[in-house]
Amino acid sequence: MSTLLEVRDLHTSFFTDAGEVKAVNGVSFFLDRGKVLGIVGESGSGKSVTAYSIMQILAGTGKIVSGSIKLDGQELVGAGESVMRTVRGNKVSIIFQDPMTSLNPTYTIGKQLMEAILLHTDRNRKQAWDRAVEMLRLVNVNEPEKRMKQYPFEFSGGMRQRVMIAMALACEPDILIADEPTTALDVTIQAQILELMKSLQEELGMAIIMITHDLGVVAQMCDEVIVMYAGSICEQGTADEIFYNPRHEYTKGLMRSIPTVHTAGTKLKPITGTPIDLLNMPAGCPFASRCDNAMKICLRSRCESMVINADHKSGCWMNVKAGVEDGSITVDISEEGGEAQ
Repeated sequence: MSTLLEVRDLHTSFFTDAGEVKAVNGVSFFLDRGKVLGIVGESGSGKSVTAYSIMQILAGTGKIVSGSIKLDGQELVGAGESVMRTVRGNKVSIIFQDPMTSLNPTYTIGKQLMEAILLHTDRNRKQAWDRAVEMLRLVNVNEPEKRMKQYPFEFSGGMRQRVMIAMALACEPDILIADEPTTALDVTIQAQILELMKSLQEELGMAIIMITHDLGVVAQMCDEVIVMYAGSICEQGTADEIFYNPRHEYTKGLMRSIPTVHTAGTKLKPITGTPIDLLNMPAGCPFASRCDNAMKICLRSRCESMVINADHKSGCWMNVKAGVEDGSITVDISEEGGEAQ
């Protein structure tokens, strides 16, 4: 299977009066055609900023400091706005978290759908109208011709999200980025939207990047998973590996916070402490101050990502410790840092 998106050592910062906020620090991953990649982590972990860096729709103070983003072999970092206009919508589309703030309340649904189609394709207005109606029908919006003439406030939350999906897919992109698309929806509608996205992905053969903090969504949708904390990837692998063999203390903490039938009647164990200040990144593991198993080396040196197996990587000193104890790893831990072999 061919690689569609390749992100290497991406660093994105926001330059504020208080200093440089390092929102994304050395993120690297691949996305193959037709696959669903989940990016999970708590608020402020860098999930959305990673996606906005790919689209290059950062706020005015945001900037890609270094790294590479290649879409189907084409380098996007430094490509310029004229190139990105051909990429957005045509090759990569995004669904934002809240459809009510993403849709313009003063324009009809039809006008907004047609605007995207006219901007990114060579269709005329009649063809754009027909395509918009076709997309509304595809995402199961009833009476699409009538709905085209209505305004966003006349739609329910679930129906507005369907409109956003229709808008994102109207130009048949290679990649769909879904930035927490079900957060504002109730559980029943959430299940419908996820099922719709999964069926459309299989029907159209596109790749999806699913950004969420809901591990239930990841389990239902994703082939591969990236776990982010403080702007960095702490663990990545297949969904089965992440769920059944977590090897980073932060991932384990996330798993313990999921309610299951076995935890009924008992208190969930939350991750204690607060996220670190991105203005003052620590020298060691960013999760160390919140980790129950942190060691001295965790405070002074960050563990490089280690290959657990062919489908799994994790950057946690606990893996080194376990390897030393079973004899599979030799390690030199000095005052300056640590080096595993």
